[in-house]
Amino acid sequence: MSDLTHLAAPEGVAPGSGYSHVVLGTGTFVAVSGQCAFDQEGRIVGVGDPAAQARQVFENLRRCLAAAGATFDDVVKLTYYVTDVAHLPVVRAARDAVLDTARPPASSAVQVAALFRPELLVEIEAFAVIPAGTA
Repeated sequence: MSDLTHLAAPEGVAPGSGYSHVVLGTGTFVAVSGQCAFDQEGRIVGVGDPAAQARQVFENLRRCLAAAGATFDDVVKLTYYVTDVAHLPVVRAARDAVLDTARPPASSAVQVAALFRPELLVEIEAFAVIPAGTA
């Protein structure tokens, strides 16, 4: 597990709901490009189903993190791009299935007009820090 510090509510800042305002640590920085709901053959999973797309996105993130020697415990920041903010509850449910909700990463959520394919509803990027000596 990462040696990260999570600050849910720095002095003078209202606590966030389901995210930390600040996460810091020392180690190897890992940036994972925005992941969409593609399976390993490049087919879209869950056309029209934001929950199925979110689950696939988090599975893709898990695989990308593993390729770098990281896990979701090492994630310090997630950025969510959704075509409709109404999808956020199912995206959060998919997130909560893989992340330690007691130590959530920093995060941002942005509603966008569209992603690069019209069938895509969710894209998520991740930043992680692997503790020094474990990368």
